[in-house]
Amino acid sequence: MKFTRRANANWKGTGMEGKGTISTQSTTLDNAQLSFKTRFEQGVGTNPEELIAAAHSGCFTMQLSFLLSEAGFVPEDLDTVAKVTFEDGTITLIQLELTGKVPGILAEDFQKAAQKAKEICPISKLLNTEITLAVTLN
Repeated sequence: MKFTRRANANWKGTGMEGKGTISTQSTTLDNAQLSFKTRFEQGVGTNPEELIAAAHSGCFTMQLSFLLSEAGFVPEDLDTVAKVTFEDGTITLIQLELTGKVPGILAEDFQKAAQKAKEICPISKLLNTEITLAVTLN
């Protein structure tokens, strides 16, 4: 399977005082605000690190669902938090925190599936940083 997705960003002004927008092909983001404040402080809008966290948590969780299904399990609930650490101009760490409810699975098998999902998720493979994983099975 091969496909291409697109998003675009527009920026006007300097890095500190300027403002921009980000839009996605699906229009889930449609001229979402982007600024120095939304990236480095607090403000209404988004930022690249938040978008990476969203992409990584979504990709990892979906990959895990596929792996569990292939093993004969139906996940009742998979919830992943991705925390992206930005430090001195570099993304230095992504922490994935998974909580799952999967009827009939052993904790060890859930851990192994989660670890494999972390390794083969396309977004994990794309990112050049340390990625940690904490797993809780309810």
